[in-house]
Formats: sequence, structure tokens, C-alpha cells
Amino acid sequence: MISRGSGVVVAVPDTGVDPHPDLKSNLLRGIDIIAGGSGDGRQDRDSHGTSMAGLIAAHGQGGELGALGIAPEAKIMPIYDSPPHGDGQPDDLAQGIEYAIANGADVISISSVGGSSSRLRQAIQGALKADIVVVAGVGNLPREQAIGYPATEKGVIAVGGVDRTGKHAAVSVTGPEVDVVAPAVDIYSTSFDGKYSKGTGTSSATAIVAGAAALIRSKYPYLPAQEVAHRLTATAIDKGPPGRDDEYGYGVIDLVAALTADVPPVGFGSASAPAGGGPTTATGAGPGDDGGASVRGLATLGVIVAAGVGWALLVRRRRRGDDPPPRISR
Repeated sequence: MISRGSGVVVAVPDTGVDPHPDLKSNLLRGIDIIAGGSGDGRQDRDSHGTSMAGLIAAHGQGGELGALGIAPEAKIMPIYDSPPHGDGQPDDLAQGIEYAIANGADVISISSVGGSSSRLRQAIQGALKADIVVVAGVGNLPREQAIGYPATEKGVIAVGGVDRTGKHAAVSVTGPEVDVVAPAVDIYSTSFDGKYSKGTGTSSATAIVAGAAALIRSKYPYLPAQEVAHRLTATAIDKGPPGRDDEYGYGVIDLVAALTADVPPVGFGSASAPAGGGPTTATGAGPGDDGGASVRGLATLGVIVAAGVGWALLVRRRRRGDDPPPRISR
């Protein structure tokens, strides 16, 4: 087994994270930044935070039952900083990031876009200086028409989305800041109260890339955050025009290549993998729209396939309310 994310902590500033049966063993005590939660980030009445956490680190229930995330041995640091079905505030996100820095996060997964503030910019820059991998979504059309903060911050991995055919997802905002893309359409994940959800948006793509970063940090624990990002971009499967472009960035993440390829350090070699590079074996489709007891993920050791067929786990609604509403199995 190449990597399962052991020893890595991923902070998820979002709507909190419910202790879902598929996730609870990987759920640390976190923090509530805003009022109305459980006090430790481990409550979610919106589903978005739980969905993102499940994509990153759901461990399933054994016997092919439940959801399996990208890094099923990583730990989730839940941070409740955005109200259910509402817009979060930049300074609340900043406080959550400050908490993640102070409490040993290795990766921060931000499935939201919005306005910036002086405190938020300082927090993001502080996380980068602390050698934390920061991953952020580029945002969703039509609510956002341009890539928002913090995906626009230099050093943050800005994530767009592809659809079930491996092509640019219509919901995904485009722009010069896009670094990589991942599945963003019809993704299944965990939800609150032991349920499952299905949705579409760059939030899920962001969580998938955060899970990929956790796998890399686990396998290469002394690799600086900048080199983790470089591994993701340098091994991505090129799509669209040759080289980096505004829809796909450097391409669709390729977990096997990111974990096993001989990647020269930043400043040496090609900035991106050649077109068509990397494995193209797709996983099978997931369960129907109404969820189900068995939901196996995009990754069992993690091959994410750009060639594009159905992916079987996780997406949902973006934290700041711009992804289409999820369908939650009752």
C-alpha cells in the first residue's frame, strides 16, 4: 500500500463535522469559532463540512460497507466557522486557520471562496510560512464570476473541477490562478445523522485534492509544503491545450503518479506532466441518487482518474452557499 494518510492532520474550516459512523474514528476535537455548535467542531446541521471531511478521510465501516475517503487514515480537525445554509465571514475563517496553525495541522482544506480581510490574508500567509499545505476551491458559477479568495493567494493550491467525462465542469470558475482540477460532479459523501449526500461543486474537488496532499505528506513527511504542491501539479494529467490553462490548470490530479513519480524539486524539470501521462483506469460508478449503505470512494489507495468515468464518492454543497443543494438520503 503506497499511502493512506497516516500521521497527517487535515483541518476543515467549514460548517462543523458530524461524527458519522464512517468518519468518527478519524475525527479529532476541534473548535467552534461561531456560536451554536457543540463546542469542539463536532456537530454539523448543514452537511457541507461533514461531506468535505468524508471525502478527505472517511474510513468506512469494514466489510465493504460505508464511505472511503482519499486518505482514510488521516485525522480531521473540525472547525465550525460558517453557519448552516449561510455565508461565513472572512475573520471567522481567519480565526479557524489561526487555530489550525497553532494546533499542528499539516493540511488546511478550504471549500469556500469570498471576500478577504487583513486578518484572513495574514492567517493564510501565516499558514504557508508554517509549512502547511493550503488547498482552496476556485468557486462555482453562476454565483462567482471570477476566482475568489483565498484561492487567489500565491502559494495556495487553487482547485477547479471536472465532470463525469473528465472534461471541465460547467460549474467550475476559470482563471489564471487554477492549479489543478479534480472530480466535482455527482460526488457522494458522508452527511449528518449517519446519512449520505450527493452534490456538485468545486468544494468537493477541493477536499479530494486536500486528501491527495495528505497522502503525499504521509509518504514524504519531510517534504516541504511547496514541494507537495509541486508534486500535484508536476504529475497532473494534462487536459485542454498543452501545458497550463485557465480551465484545467496543470491538469487532473493523478494520485499514483504524485505518490510514486520521480519529481525534480521546484525549479528543475518540466512544470507539468506530458499530455496523456499517467494511469487512466477509472473506478466504477457509485450508488443511486438516493444514497445507500455501501458507498465506496474515488480512492482505495487512491487512483483518481482523469479519463473520466463515474466516480463513486463524494461532493456536496459549497460552504458559502454557492454549490447546488445536495440530495441527502434519509
